[in-house]
Amino acid sequence: MSFVEPSVERRSLRRFEKRTVGEPGAPVWQIVSNGLFYVVVLLGVGLFVYYLYTFQRGQGKLTLYLPFLLDGAMVTLIVSTLSMVLATIFGFIGALGRLSRFAPIRWLATVYVEVVRGTPILVQLLLWYYGLGYVLSTIGFDPYSISYQIMTALQSNSLVPDQMSLFFYGIIALSFSYGAYLTEVFRSGIESVSKGQTEAALSLGLNSRQTMRHIVLPQALRITIPPFTNYFMTLVQDSSLLSVLGVIELNHQTFGLALPQTDANVKMFVFILGSLLYLAICYPLSLLARFFEARFARAYS
Repeated sequence: MSFVEPSVERRSLRRFEKRTVGEPGAPVWQIVSNGLFYVVVLLGVGLFVYYLYTFQRGQGKLTLYLPFLLDGAMVTLIVSTLSMVLATIFGFIGALGRLSRFAPIRWLATVYVEVVRGTPILVQLLLWYYGLGYVLSTIGFDPYSISYQIMTALQSNSLVPDQMSLFFYGIIALSFSYGAYLTEVFRSGIESVSKGQTEAALSLGLNSRQTMRHIVLPQALRITIPPFTNYFMTLVQDSSLLSVLGVIELNHQTFGLALPQTDANVKMFVFILGSLLYLAICYPLSLLARFFEARFARAYS
């Protein structure tokens, strides 16, 4: 006599049939097209690597320019990471404001989202530095001096960069702007969880905070991973706008090395190296997002 539930028994039977009988094969044209695609990709990658090798062997520009570009890439990565952390905080607070039952808070969050999303990020960046930065400097607020004093107490003031004020306002501008976009991402993720689950959690004795923490947010996080990653990669690319303030990041370094060149081949080579470094930063983020998305999908399947 079997004590296995019928549903479990049926699933086991289907898995056994798939292993023994097998799935229907893909059409021949699809297999051929997939094979040609991978051949073309491998051929393109091989030709590109050969181009870099021959150019480096002939002119030795890779070892000359790469250290400067890596320094710029490190600045880009630090600025993007700090900006995304702050943007996540702004976005979560904004999402709670958009979902608030208190009308003035909801209106304030709505105005924040609509104004920021309706204006260019470059204009916001300039307003933060030349507008708000000037107002704060007139009342004695100087990010460089404050950071220098704090690091002096820690005997590490040599770590404070000369461009601290530029970094400060640039990071604030990027995080404030992307916080508006993440507000809508988090709001839609929270609202996508059915209200029945919230009502069930409240009926079981959980309060609103416990329901949000243990029931709603874990499911909303799974939904918001893909758009969150997309915005993170876009923020990495938009960090190049800080070059208008004089921040020496990857885009600034790339243009500074490429534009003085009179040889068009060398100029293109430098731009290609800069693009590859941006790709080296963004592509692992895409892989990480796929990993977490698959991990959460297994957890909730």
